[in-house]
Amino acid sequence: MSENVKDNSTETPGAAAASAKSILDVNGLGVTFSTDGGDVHAVKNVTLSVTPGEVLAIVGESGSGKTVTARSILGLLPETAQRSGAVIVSGKDVLSVSGEQLRKMRGTDVSMVFQEPSTALNPVYTVGWQIAEGLRAHDRRASKAELKTKVIAAMEQVGIPDAKSRFDYYPHQFSGGQKQRIVIAMALALGAELIVADEPTTALDVTVQAEILDLLRDLRDETGTAIVLITHNMGVVADLADRVAVMYRGDLVEVSPVKQLFSDPKEQYTRDLLAAVPRLGSTVAGSRKAAAVEAAEAASTDAKGGGDGRAAATSAGESPDTGETPAPDADSGKPRDERESIVVARNLDIIYPGGFGRADFQAVSSVSFDIKAGEVYGLVGESGSGKTTIGRAIAGLTRASGGSLQVLGHEMVGFKERTFSPIRRRIGFVFQDPAASFNPHLTVGECVAEPFAIHRRDMTPKDREKRVLELLDSVQLPSAYGARYPHELSGGQRQRASLARGLALDPELLIADEPTSALDVSVQAKVLELFVELQNRFDFAALFISHDLAVVDMLSDRIGVLFQGELLEEGTGEQVLGSPSNDYTKRLIASLPVPDPDEQAQRRELARNLRTAAS
Repeated sequence: MSENVKDNSTETPGAAAASAKSILDVNGLGVTFSTDGGDVHAVKNVTLSVTPGEVLAIVGESGSGKTVTARSILGLLPETAQRSGAVIVSGKDVLSVSGEQLRKMRGTDVSMVFQEPSTALNPVYTVGWQIAEGLRAHDRRASKAELKTKVIAAMEQVGIPDAKSRFDYYPHQFSGGQKQRIVIAMALALGAELIVADEPTTALDVTVQAEILDLLRDLRDETGTAIVLITHNMGVVADLADRVAVMYRGDLVEVSPVKQLFSDPKEQYTRDLLAAVPRLGSTVAGSRKAAAVEAAEAASTDAKGGGDGRAAATSAGESPDTGETPAPDADSGKPRDERESIVVARNLDIIYPGGFGRADFQAVSSVSFDIKAGEVYGLVGESGSGKTTIGRAIAGLTRASGGSLQVLGHEMVGFKERTFSPIRRRIGFVFQDPAASFNPHLTVGECVAEPFAIHRRDMTPKDREKRVLELLDSVQLPSAYGARYPHELSGGQRQRASLARGLALDPELLIADEPTSALDVSVQAKVLELFVELQNRFDFAALFISHDLAVVDMLSDRIGVLFQGELLEEGTGEQVLGSPSNDYTKRLIASLPVPDPDEQAQRRELARNLRTAAS
């Protein structure tokens, strides 16, 4: 093991499983990448093992070496990587075998489930063809009929309904959860004894995530397949893992049975990692609003001459081009019920036209809600429930079809772009994946400045540059990062830059669409802390869209629950998540994995019972 690593695996009854013959032995693994800035030691002297039927979770922050370790197990590192040590899979050293031997091992001895199924699947081939591809590579004499039989069996094994007819479907014809099942079927098709699953549930909502975890658990129990699980979700770890390996900056710092890790972590880094996990009931909405009232009072005092003006500029927001302090918002500091509604939806319908002979699809059906000035409204639900569609309709990026949707006093049903354009500058948008929403050919500073090019053409280049530096500073990014390109920033840094761009025009309303879904827990905690700080400072209203109930509970004043385009219930976090009235909401809550193995086992059984009752 790495020097100083705490390995507690032999201190519990789990040692019996560890004494079985290992299917994976990693001995002194080191991986170094040569860069223009010098050598980067991604993995340092890591030693660990996995036995048949065991689930080993590898956790840690982004950049800790989790994925590099996982890819080493399959020999998927680039040729530029300098490797040392040994990775023994089924008695063969992956680091020393020939390319031909390695190809034979992949699929039969060890398989991989990649993080993003939409990227792992080729959009121009049917899923049946893609699952069969690995079978063909290992048995070129197999007939099409034999391959199809095996593929359908693999699809049925992972729970794809009507597998025989869906053999010829393309990836886009499956939901996100079904695509993840297809990727797992690819890994299982050749009967691999070891599966390496890299963040297999990251982009999935809680109910689909629960189904995928049940699938992996059943496969382990029925086939004895060993699993190496790479994840940043500590609830998933508590739900599925037998042992946990904690990595930090390339080092393996602690290895423990799962219950011991959560009840008695030995390393401070592990304790910090667990402390960063949001939990239901950890709301900060009340304290955030109290801080907002204090800030408003301070701003009012300074505006009347009771201070030096600095607090007013911080609380009310400094004008981006003149530096003048605007008058405090009339709603600032008021109780929610007394504030003006800046978004009002009444019986809102959103329909996507079918085209080419297909029926229209009603994404949102008769939804009514409102968002008050300075309020954070959380919207939760499964993938396809209509969350993002509503957010895009509020921003004018998707057309509302019927009912009424008023945004900042403007009716969005049948709106004309010419009349809405002045209002759009008062709305900020933080997209789910900043890596995809940023132009890779522009610097981060240029990306943050894009709203000025559209809505503030009167700004001089000097004023624009000054404002960009102020925005980067507000999201705690050094000014030098403005000259970097998006790919040169980490995921958390890109999300901070995305927040800066969303706040560029000092919006009255910010729409945040899954802004933390791809972040590890410690980076997520920092981004959420930043979000709270910025909302305190500028008192903007926000629509916070997420499938993470704990995150929404932590941030939101009120929460709405969507299911298949309908708003089932809404209220405070205590009302909706503490005492849900709808069976679907109860199922959502029960499906949310919590970082406690004992509690999670009870919740898993409850979630299964609720799913069975619903079906």
